[in-house]
Amino acid sequence: MDPKLETQVLIIGGGATGTGLARDLALRGIRCILVEKQDINAGASGGNHGLLHSGARYIVSDPSSARECRDEGAILKRLAPQCVEDTGGLFVAVRGDDENYIAEFADRCSRCGIAATVVDPRDALEMESCLSADTIAAFAVEDASIDPFKLSLDNLAQAGRLGTLLLLNHKAMGFDQRNGRIETVRLMDRRQGSEVRVHADQIVNATGAWAGEVAAMAGSRINMVYSQGSLMISQMRLGERVLNRLRQPADADILMPGGTVSIFGTTSKRIDAPDQCRPTTAEIDAMIDDGVAMVPKLANTRFIRAYAGVRPLVRSGNGSDDRAVSRGFSLLDHESDGLENFITITGGKLTTSRLMAEKTANLVCRRLGNDSPCRTSVEPLPASSEAQYTEPGLTPKMWFKKNDASDLLLCECEMVSTSVFNEIAASLTNNGHRPGLREMGQRSRVGKGPCQGSFCSLRMAAHMYNEGMLKDSEGIGELKAFLNERWRGMQPLLWGPAVSQAELQEALHCGLLGLDVSETA
Repeated sequence: MDPKLETQVLIIGGGATGTGLARDLALRGIRCILVEKQDINAGASGGNHGLLHSGARYIVSDPSSARECRDEGAILKRLAPQCVEDTGGLFVAVRGDDENYIAEFADRCSRCGIAATVVDPRDALEMESCLSADTIAAFAVEDASIDPFKLSLDNLAQAGRLGTLLLLNHKAMGFDQRNGRIETVRLMDRRQGSEVRVHADQIVNATGAWAGEVAAMAGSRINMVYSQGSLMISQMRLGERVLNRLRQPADADILMPGGTVSIFGTTSKRIDAPDQCRPTTAEIDAMIDDGVAMVPKLANTRFIRAYAGVRPLVRSGNGSDDRAVSRGFSLLDHESDGLENFITITGGKLTTSRLMAEKTANLVCRRLGNDSPCRTSVEPLPASSEAQYTEPGLTPKMWFKKNDASDLLLCECEMVSTSVFNEIAASLTNNGHRPGLREMGQRSRVGKGPCQGSFCSLRMAAHMYNEGMLKDSEGIGELKAFLNERWRGMQPLLWGPAVSQAELQEALHCGLLGLDVSETA
């Protein structure tokens, strides 16, 4: 790659907002480079529950965000249906919940223009058998489930076809400034260890919870609050709809359908830095203890993974309750810091990421003298081949339909075959990216089943050697990185069957293969 690149706009951050911004700008005819220090959705965009908000959750704590979620949720359902499972949702109260909040819920939703229909508790139990017999009130809302990986990959696919360059595993290391402008952004290629310099007319910091760190390199200060939210994934799907606890936003009050599984959470725990984000056993235990009041079967459900994301909150004023910080987004032009070509977009939610990208693109275009209107609010997001395999349950249907005995399964839990693996690897290679186990996991369901990569990781590595994608000792590093990431999510859940599974993994990966031994030993 040329160590010196030029473009109109450099976007730093490959989450839902950064990829959405790349698409928005590309549709307006603007040349962009998007850089991401890891892989797409490595931050909050990949560490959330996938809830496409109706807005009802924020009717009391943040009515402005509630209205934004209402409007943007409707847009995404209409224009990106391939990313959405329109499940609908229920807000459910159980005996002992605040009756005043229950009584005011429908009226507060109405004031925000959010539909909320009363459901008889007996009907709610018929609709969702996992609910508690202590259910005393329920309201139907227009919540849905959204696949954040499919959303980002589809955004990138269209942006790429329109000329956007994507640089994965490139970390912003510093800015060279002159006369109130950033002249050059210095990047480090983390795979090669080499430096790449980019000259751009405008630079956008879309790094989410890391926005403060990136802004600091330019001499700007953002008062970020790092709020960790932990979640759990069940082995099976527990409910058909989004189930919300009918109370002020708190821990353990959302059960999400996520394809063939359910996602339960979340928490709000202050941490000192975004890189410290990691779910803990204490959080998991507390969530289950609280969550059984609405969904009793959580007490004996098998969970296969826990994970966490950092909410990129921007604080104004004082206070210790992170849930009280606005869920709205912050668009900072940095002109008050003496920089005329640097912009930060942070905060917000996955549901509002398209709007965040639109507002940022509008500012970029004003600075560039481009008067093209936003098209992402009216034009459908094309479904891409690059994103299709993130869909749960798709690869088993394809494999059975294909009926090809030579198309061996690499991942038995999610039934991902060699042909699917090769297709994803070819797409990565054709777009200038090196295929690896973690990259394959971001773009498919490999490693996401009950065994959490115990067996498929080895099959995939062997297949990559056979196909010439790996050589020498490269597979050892690939296996360690992939399995360590899966282990992070298994460790907080070590009880019952999970303990036996962990012992099997240790015997297989450490006892047999010696993956716990240093390569220099």
